Amino acid sequence: MKYCAFLRGVNVKGTNMKMTDVCQVFKEAGMKDVVSILASGNIVFSSDKNTDELKTILEKAMSEYFSYEAFLFIKSQEETEAFWKNIPFEKNADLHIYGFVGTSGVEHVLMAEFEKSTQAANEKAEIVNDIFYWQVPKGNTLDSTFGKVLGKKSLKDQMTSRNVNTFEKILKKMV
Repeated sequence: MKYCAFLRGVNVKGTNMKMTDVCQVFKEAGMKDVVSILASGNIVFSSDKNTDELKTILEKAMSEYFSYEAFLFIKSQEETEAFWKNIPFEKNADLHIYGFVGTSGVEHVLMAEFEKSTQAANEKAEIVNDIFYWQVPKGNTLDSTFGKVLGKKSLKDQMTSRNVNTFEKILKKMV
């Protein structure tokens, strides 16, 4: 089965790694057809194991190889397609749209945080089929009130986000 591993905290705040090294770690952990998409930690691969087994195996391998506490989220090709197909916002050149990959229920935690935050014009959030989506004006992602919440240590093992265009690139590699 085809999967994508979404790594959290890659190439930010001192956690630097080359995707060729990450792919090698995946291969040595028994994954097949391993390929990376962008430098933000998106690894497409094949395996006959289930997502829980894969998460355990790959987090351990990544943590040992890179000497950091690895957090990753494994999604099947079908689950990854859902991120792309369910985007609730119209594309707009002035806005970024993010989809959040994470643990079950994190979408409600994110929505509660979003509702407490101060929003810029055109900043929106919506949950579609248990997926949290966030639209934010370009240039405001890290400076927005909600954007600052995303860096909370209490959330680091619960989710990661990707620009929705990344999901399109990932899906092209999964075919």
